[in-house]
Amino acid sequence: MTPFNLSATLNALRILKSPTLLHPQLTIPTFDHLPIPLSTALKADIRAVILDKDNCFAVPYVKEVYPAYKDTFEKLRKEYGDRLLIVSNSAGTDDDGGHLEADILEKDTRVKVLRHSTKKPGCYPEIMSYLTSKTDVTRADQVAIVGDRLFTDVLMANMMGSWAVWVKTGVVDSERTFYGRVERGLLGVIKWGGGKAPVPIGGVWRG
Repeated sequence: MTPFNLSATLNALRILKSPTLLHPQLTIPTFDHLPIPLSTALKADIRAVILDKDNCFAVPYVKEVYPAYKDTFEKLRKEYGDRLLIVSNSAGTDDDGGHLEADILEKDTRVKVLRHSTKKPGCYPEIMSYLTSKTDVTRADQVAIVGDRLFTDVLMANMMGSWAVWVKTGVVDSERTFYGRVERGLLGVIKWGGGKAPVPIGGVWRG
């Protein structure tokens, strides 16, 4: 059973006021279509990349990169180094007892897994606090968020003023799930109504 995500439930209410928060700036079919470097595709100064884990580059709750995506993952790791950060709503959260899953995932991927007390989409202050202290990131619009969920990854990116890269089809096709159908249906309505993705504009982070 998927643990309850209070952060997603509360922040989803923002969509009632600003539905375009669900609209990504870039959509890719699957993770292996991710353009590297992202600065070229987004035409922006992307200094750090945040990766969702479950169903983005890994099978949900499996602590290793999906075999078909290993080449892309390695290219991404070499391009961004310590400016690549995994932010999961499983590994690294308070649900991850002793952060054992995060430790295993870091060992397998050689990428830092953020330890965070609030789940996505509400953990962006923790993300920015880490990036501004450990990397050359000074603004939220220097960050790209890559993930398969509109209500967590894309919503968080737009809330924090970053770039949202939506992986339309995850390792397991989310269109077959109830939540996936709801998310895609809402995005379709937003696009039908003429909604556009927000333009990431962020000043120097003061969080």
